[in-house]
Amino acid sequence: MASSSAILDWCIVRLGEDHNWWVDEVSDPVRWDTDGLSIIDPRQAAHLIELCEPLRDYGFDQDIFEAAFIPFRIDKEAGKGRVRLKRVKDSVFDSDEKLFILADVVDDENGPFADLLDHLTRCRVKLLNDVFKFESKLTVDEVEDELREDQNASFIEGKAVHVFDELCAILDFTPAGFDEDEDEADRATSDDEDAEIDDADLPDVDDEDDEAIKNDASLKWDEDEEEDEDDDKPKGDGDDDSDDEDSDDEDEDEDDDEEDDEDDAPKKKAKKPAPKKRR
Repeated sequence: MASSSAILDWCIVRLGEDHNWWVDEVSDPVRWDTDGLSIIDPRQAAHLIELCEPLRDYGFDQDIFEAAFIPFRIDKEAGKGRVRLKRVKDSVFDSDEKLFILADVVDDENGPFADLLDHLTRCRVKLLNDVFKFESKLTVDEVEDELREDQNASFIEGKAVHVFDELCAILDFTPAGFDEDEDEADRATSDDEDAEIDDADLPDVDDEDDEAIKNDASLKWDEDEEEDEDDDKPKGDGDDDSDDEDSDDEDEDEDDDEEDDEDDAPKKKAKKPAPKKRR
């Protein structure tokens, strides 16, 4: 962090019509120019940190980010919709307190904020070259030229570029004709199509073929073969004896039934002998 920023102890900020915060007064008016000086609020700071997370795999250095900003917390109201901020030494990434962060732009060409812009641009370019298959790799100069054109257009219109918008332009940058979200969706669709192709390559099995496969002895497990062998074996003597016993029991039951029928039948009365005729 530049030594000149050590003198800056407090600042008074206001909420602009664009819903961004801008600096009205500073404790060091000699080194700091408040004309068009913007400051990032806690909500915007959290969003920037979230955008930086994917860049960690591409060389993002958290220390470079923290060195580029001066953290402040709310001290008190300053009247007329303004708020007085007090400088703190908390870490932007680790603090539990909601912090405003002011970019150190005292030296806007070689200062810590300029270093951060260059660092984020290089990390973003690495990510884009990894995500997209360009005909020729994207370069840092190409990205910087395109971003500079947009900034110059704003200056020509007399609009001050808020530092939050300047950072988001880098962290969200994607070349014209490409969309990072669409590319990820295409990858997912491609994976689904590959799975469908794999399934399509499998032949359909007809019912007749399926039945033939079931009856194919070469495709049976050992357990199935053993079960088939057991079914084909003739029944032993023990089984014949049991069958004979069953048949004997059935015969006895039939005899008993016949005797019962005879007992139940009505008995015929004996005829009386006819009387002899008298001579």
